[in-house]
Amino acid sequence: MIGSRMRKIEFLNYTMIIKLMFLTLLLGLGISFGIIKADSIKEWPRVYHVYMNGEYLGVVSDQNVIEEYIKKNMSQEEENFEGMNLTVSQDISYIPEITFQPSYDNEEVLAALDGQVSYAIEGVKLEVDGELIGYFKDRENAENALKQFKTKYVPEDILEKFEDPDYSPEEEKKVLSNGNSAILDISFSGEVSITKDKVRPHDLLTVEQGVKLLERGTLTDKIHKIQSGEVLGTIASKYDLSMNDLLNMNPDLHQNSILQIGQEVVVTGRKPHIDVIVEEEKVEQQSISYQTVYENTDSLYKGQTKVKTQGKEGMKEVHYRLTIENGEVINREVIKEEVLREPITKVILRGTKVIPSRGTGDWAWPTAGGTVTSKMGWRWGQMHNGIDIAGVSNRSIYAADNGTVTYAGWRGGYGNHVVINHNNGYETSYSHLSSINVTPGQTVKKGQKIGMMGSTGNSTGVHLHFEVKRYGSNINPLGLY
Repeated sequence: MIGSRMRKIEFLNYTMIIKLMFLTLLLGLGISFGIIKADSIKEWPRVYHVYMNGEYLGVVSDQNVIEEYIKKNMSQEEENFEGMNLTVSQDISYIPEITFQPSYDNEEVLAALDGQVSYAIEGVKLEVDGELIGYFKDRENAENALKQFKTKYVPEDILEKFEDPDYSPEEEKKVLSNGNSAILDISFSGEVSITKDKVRPHDLLTVEQGVKLLERGTLTDKIHKIQSGEVLGTIASKYDLSMNDLLNMNPDLHQNSILQIGQEVVVTGRKPHIDVIVEEEKVEQQSISYQTVYENTDSLYKGQTKVKTQGKEGMKEVHYRLTIENGEVINREVIKEEVLREPITKVILRGTKVIPSRGTGDWAWPTAGGTVTSKMGWRWGQMHNGIDIAGVSNRSIYAADNGTVTYAGWRGGYGNHVVINHNNGYETSYSHLSSINVTPGQTVKKGQKIGMMGSTGNSTGVHLHFEVKRYGSNINPLGLY
């Protein structure tokens, strides 16, 4: 079809050349003989060759044939788009031809136009780095969409400041103080262009639609770092993925994989078409952690510590320059740092004095006073191998003599239980404790706190069950005091 039209165009062009040569001859004769007047040429019949986007459609008797057809159809279209002035999307052009015997077919040309002509408005298109984002009614709508997108990451009052030609970020930066910040620049990560274009009304975006489109962006692979308590199911749900999709993106995982905190998992997320970049300077005060040092002293037994100097945090003022992308800090640069208060080092005395592990034979009472509520001997049909002490002034339990802890933990009916070997043939045990302050292998000195009195295990109430063994056999503790 295109080939036949091209041949037709070539034929018409050839015919027009012949006619022009003939017309030139007539004009020459007219000039020579004064028979034909130049003004009379304007009255000669004309036809119009019609082209749409460079493609030949045919011949009409008058341009108005086409113009009236378009005007009628455009009026019908404008009823559907109230308030919009439409224009023809296609480029329709005419080439006139003077002819003695006019030949045209208006109906044929109109039939060729029918269904081919579309209507548009003079709108604008928004592009980012050459990629089409969408069409808007006018530049104002496109710019409003960009502005509203910015307000998702920058307060509107800050944007309004930057629109004020008298606003100077550098002047605001000069008066920065603790806790304050100054935004120096707000920009987009890509090149934004808004240009005029013919737009079909159905393709127009509202400002709200434009904002959502900018924010929604495109799908892209992202890395998710595992947080405490997360499993694959919760990650898949967070990114609106099926479990199969998540596993396909992470072939090294399976449904029952045990995840580690900080482990990286590939997920699919959306990246905005464009990022809002904010350059900001900020001043804030920060604490400076104090150091802790230890000093050895023979005034304390080994394993004992005592605070000599309490530590205290210092304070500094830090001036930062931040680069923020879509609300998240991606770069933090320290411009200036000033120490306001130096930290005070914490000093801890650490004992070096060795506690003798051999008992002195001079026994200390294992509680803070109290009375013996049950003595050693037969009780309730069975042997009571120690004594029970209650009614104390405080519930601390003390080692009866120097020795080595051989047991510290739970032991059946004894509850929380501590055993001390005094390395001189004697062994003492302390039962029903509420808490234990020593560990197996630890050397303790006479009178050292080893736990708190309680009622754990098989106990009739809060008390200490105290036993003494000599070379493996139980003896009456009261015989030592």
